[in-house]
Amino acid sequence: MKKISKKIILYFFLMIVGLLMVGPFLWLFFSSVLPGTNVYDFPNNLRIENLGLKNYSEVMEFMDFGKYILNTVIITLICVMCNAFLSSLTAYPLAKMKFKGKGLIFNAIVATMIIPAAAGMIVNYITITNLGLVNSFIGVILPSAVSVFNIFLMRQGFLSIPDSIRESGKMDGASEMTIFLKLIMPMMKPTLAVVVLFQFMANWNDFLWPMIVLNDTDKYPLAAALTLLNGQFSYNFGWIAAGTVISVIPIIIVFIFTQKYFVEGVSGATKG
Repeated sequence: MKKISKKIILYFFLMIVGLLMVGPFLWLFFSSVLPGTNVYDFPNNLRIENLGLKNYSEVMEFMDFGKYILNTVIITLICVMCNAFLSSLTAYPLAKMKFKGKGLIFNAIVATMIIPAAAGMIVNYITITNLGLVNSFIGVILPSAVSVFNIFLMRQGFLSIPDSIRESGKMDGASEMTIFLKLIMPMMKPTLAVVVLFQFMANWNDFLWPMIVLNDTDKYPLAAALTLLNGQFSYNFGWIAAGTVISVIPIIIVFIFTQKYFVEGVSGATKG
């Protein structure tokens, strides 16, 4: 009986925490489907007759969502693919190969994580300007093509794979690239799923760097384009809520498809 009561208290506590986590999103969602009402009067104004999709239809008429979503998809997919490929190639030798200075190289790479994001933006902008990539998708993508955090995650994942697999591949005469692609990478799906999910979220929600690099608002990704809903002297919060909900939907879809590997990948990276 005592054990059951402890479980009840635990689940009740977890439900409260879950509601606190979901609460802001629920408020945002209901703000988007309550046109013409005071969003700060929620839940008092939550009535069936008040619900509607007027905010969604109006914000889609005001903005060309198709164009901004396409821009976001292009930038995000290229960044995700580059990170998955480059972080894997960087992390594999740091985890499985033996060479002089390996520890020093890894420590130097990880040490760059202490650099403030604002300082990195300054350096990146100077580099992008000198390369003539301002106001282009490449200028947005290049600084995000590989992440130190993703390299760290992939290295931890590679460390969790037994060395005997690589050695057995060598005994069969397989090249290092064959071992990497056909033996090691299929076992890295959980960690790779974590990298894909984190990078997808980071690029899909990124708005500051694209706004700095892109001068043409027609090239903005969705997160940056939502700032256009803010007026100079006033703003329609219902429109902003509707646009934000639309932008969150792809992240939820990606998480649904990657959640199978998410917990396994995070736990494997932590153990490694």
